[in-house]
Amino acid sequence: MMNWKNVISFATNGNPKPDKRVEKTEAEWNAILTPDQFRITRKRGTEAPHSGALCAAHDAGLYTCVCCHTPLFDSTIKFESGTGWPSFTQPIKENAIKYIKDTTFGMVRVEVLCNTCDSHLGHIFPDGPEPSGLRYCVNSESMVLDTSVAN
Repeated sequence: MMNWKNVISFATNGNPKPDKRVEKTEAEWNAILTPDQFRITRKRGTEAPHSGALCAAHDAGLYTCVCCHTPLFDSTIKFESGTGWPSFTQPIKENAIKYIKDTTFGMVRVEVLCNTCDSHLGHIFPDGPEPSGLRYCVNSESMVLDTSVAN
């Protein structure tokens, strides 16, 4: 189980190797993503709180990267954080997520990306529920809920 110590270690010392890599040019990403998806995933943007379609989603399934369709989170570990973005306590696999120290906007945070294609997902914070204590705060536009693989 991931914990904050693991997150800081990955952000500082390097991330686990992904199962595969997907790389495309900016033009290729732009051609397959909506303008909001492109702005958020490729330009490290964010969506307004409480505006994302997946905030209120409670269907069973897997949340996958909108860019490369890599499974990121299982619906069973989604929780209501009250922050306005979908929140999760654990990635589906340790190497599904990449952790990057983020010092933008005058604060220190840890950015989370898809480890397969470097798509910006959101940020992680150490204020989630037990047992992990983690809150992956993820933009709805960066994911797709695949209900065909529901547990």
